[in-house]
Amino acid sequence: MTKFRPCIDLHQGKVKQIVGGSLRDEGAGPTENFVSDRPSSWFAETFRNDALTGGHVIKLGPGNDEAAREALAAWPGGLQIGGGIHEGNAAEWLGTGASHVIVTSALFDAEGRFLEDVLRSLVGKIGRDKL
Repeated sequence: MTKFRPCIDLHQGKVKQIVGGSLRDEGAGPTENFVSDRPSSWFAETFRNDALTGGHVIKLGPGNDEAAREALAAWPGGLQIGGGIHEGNAAEWLGTGASHVIVTSALFDAEGRFLEDVLRSLVGKIGRDKL
């Protein structure tokens, strides 16, 4: 059986599908496959109405917090959130309506070493069941 996991990728406040590996800090902007004219909340409502569980909102860079909040408000507890999540804001995003937080970059230092103490701190603050 195939399992579909819905995703709302946000870039510059819009729902987009971006070609993998084309989003970089320097140089030209990303290559986009699709840019929606619908708000993030529309996608969240659609996923909720169709009972598509396990979905997530990913903030690809700055300028996406408002659109992320709109999606989470449309389906409180129904979507995970990732992108710029760290121990300083994880609880806030859970309070905003995320079911879980997706934490990646915050768990590694500039040389790529895993920061186990940061993970332990995060687990202490929000609980392992919310990661």
